[in-house]
Amino acid sequence: MKFFPAIVFIFIFQSYLLGEYIDDEYILPPEHRVNGSFVAELLGPKTDEILKSTVGIIRNGKLIAHGVIVDARGLILSKASSSVGARSIQTYNNDSFDIRIRKRDEATDLALWQIISPSSKNWIPLSWKNEQNRTKVGNWALSVGPQIEELMLGVISAKCRPIGREGGVMGVILEETNSSTNGIEVVEVLPQAAGDRAGLKIRDKIFSVDGRSIRKTSQINQIIKDKNPGDLVTLIVHRKSQPVILRLTLGHRAVAFDLFNRNLLMSGPVSKRKDNFATIIQHDLPLKKEMMGGGLYDLEGNCLGINIARVDRVTTYSLPTSIVLPVLDRWIKSVP
Repeated sequence: MKFFPAIVFIFIFQSYLLGEYIDDEYILPPEHRVNGSFVAELLGPKTDEILKSTVGIIRNGKLIAHGVIVDARGLILSKASSSVGARSIQTYNNDSFDIRIRKRDEATDLALWQIISPSSKNWIPLSWKNEQNRTKVGNWALSVGPQIEELMLGVISAKCRPIGREGGVMGVILEETNSSTNGIEVVEVLPQAAGDRAGLKIRDKIFSVDGRSIRKTSQINQIIKDKNPGDLVTLIVHRKSQPVILRLTLGHRAVAFDLFNRNLLMSGPVSKRKDNFATIIQHDLPLKKEMMGGGLYDLEGNCLGINIARVDRVTTYSLPTSIVLPVLDRWIKSVP
């Protein structure tokens, strides 16, 4: 306890140096705030290079993903499952150009797009850094902000590692049986999970999943396990002996069984696919799911990988260059 006054003094003294109290609120002076301007000053000319090689992927007038220019012919790399149905891109200076899909890769969830107007423009691709996943926990990392106007600063927050397949979930608990002829009863429905949103209720009995008759609980589990979060399944259930058809969009396993976790409730929308990757870099940049497909950069402006999945508000997965470049090199050689 004898050290308490000294601690208070140090806190007050530091507060005096670093900020001020205005109307009972602590205000950090602008010169101490880490923001896009700070990062731009840190990188200098590299900032423009990163912004110019980044595009917004647009569908029906809305941003659905980011992408990076990877070839002077106007080839763009992005996240495949986020950019489905895209028709155009928007550049850092708000120019708009039409695009078409050229390649997709299921294993990496990457897609290659090509700008088709104007076809003669000499596009400037990004710079890659390939050090075989030597990225270390605590290293600084950068990504482009949502409107492609500034850069965001964060750190690598976990070791590079593989992410196994998660599979979709209904967010319900079923009775365990191996020989039911009267359907599989729903024992519990997690609030706000996929089953709840689709209208499943306790004591509903599931007779069919996607047209397949069900007699065993394990049959349902296997069908759902083979599908991905975001996939649609059709159920035929009996409710008070009356058949009901329900269409259910599968959720994420981690989210479904942690719905009471306040942090997850605050996280907002996550990526449709965020599992089954051979290797990922994890960082803490608070990116939106519409920013997947953009680049992850070091402080020298070199691209370390492609942002591939928003997991929660402070967890994003990126595919490292050791995974991205072999796929990209093969694609570029095949495009005329």
